[in-house]
Amino acid sequence: MNRPEREAAVRQIMERAPAAVPPDLYTEAVRRGERLLRRRRLVHRVLWLLAWTAAVAFAVWAARVHPWTQPPSRTTPPITGW
Repeated sequence: MNRPEREAAVRQIMERAPAAVPPDLYTEAVRRGERLLRRRRLVHRVLWLLAWTAAVAFAVWAARVHPWTQPPSRTTPPITGW
C-alpha cells in the first residue's frame, strides 16, 4: 500500500460515523475511578500506620535496651603489680 492509498483509507475511516458509545460508560468509569482512589487511600493510610508503628516500636526498644552503650565485659582484666 503506497502513501496515497493509505491517505485514502485514513480519510474513509475518519469520514465514517463515530462508533456508538455505551450510555453507562461514564458512570462505570467514575465508579471504577472512585474505587481505585479509595483503595489507594486505604493502602497509603495502612503504610503510614505501619511506618509510624515501626518508629514507635524502635524508639521504645532503644529506650529500654540502650544499644548505644558498651556492654559490660565478661572477663576481668589481668591483675598486675602484686
